[in-house]
Amino acid sequence: MGNPKHSQRDERNHPSTIIETTLETEATSPEQERSAGNDERMDAAQNRRRNEPITVLIVDDHALMREGLHQLLTLEGDMQVVGEAADGFEALEKIRQVHPQVVLMDIHLPVVDGIAVTRQITSQFPDIAVIMLTMHRQQQQIVDAMKSGARGYLLKSSTVHDLAQSIRAVQQGEMAIAPALTGAIVNELKRQHESPGSPQTAQLSEKEVEIIRYLAAGMSNKEIAEHLAYSEKTVKNYLSIIFQKLHLRDRTQVAIFALRQGLLPDEEL
Repeated sequence: MGNPKHSQRDERNHPSTIIETTLETEATSPEQERSAGNDERMDAAQNRRRNEPITVLIVDDHALMREGLHQLLTLEGDMQVVGEAADGFEALEKIRQVHPQVVLMDIHLPVVDGIAVTRQITSQFPDIAVIMLTMHRQQQQIVDAMKSGARGYLLKSSTVHDLAQSIRAVQQGEMAIAPALTGAIVNELKRQHESPGSPQTAQLSEKEVEIIRYLAAGMSNKEIAEHLAYSEKTVKNYLSIIFQKLHLRDRTQVAIFALRQGLLPDEEL
């Protein structure tokens, strides 16, 4: 009968035993394999996003300004201009179509100013970053732009390099404000106390605001009445009161008022 200790040593050193031990050590569970696969897919998706250009929409009522910005940004290897708009309504329509990552917004636009449009964009599309562009350094406008949700505020006299860097910064979730404007923001915030709400909206009842939202969404009096379970006459009476309170003449002016005040409803309405 052989030595038991010698047999145990031989068994441990046998090639088949070594292979089995190695396989046991290297074996992974299905959960570990799935986790590793998910990590690899996430890394690949992040790499694709890093390699994809930043999509930009340009909003300015001057065609020459839009074309100039378009050409300059095209020279940046990591950016792609996906659309242009000449006013706020066109900007919102283009955003719904192309969903850019960054919007360059002129602060002075016809019909509805850039601050009101920015407020609407940041409300409906919070993942889109807006940079305000202006020729002026008006303190109140700068603060209003920041309150509207803009992530950047630049002078149109900024260099292309500064603009490109600002686009990259806001796309990463950072703020981008021209150094020359930071003092103006601090001074205005010091001067202001709590910003009061719009006196026009403050005088409206909740039901009147709700009707304004529906009107701004393009609903007819009949559709609003059906939505609220009212008669058309009741809706007309509400609209007459709204016109009087806001000193407006027609539905179009109320729709513009709604956009300026950020009262447009969600898409599903």
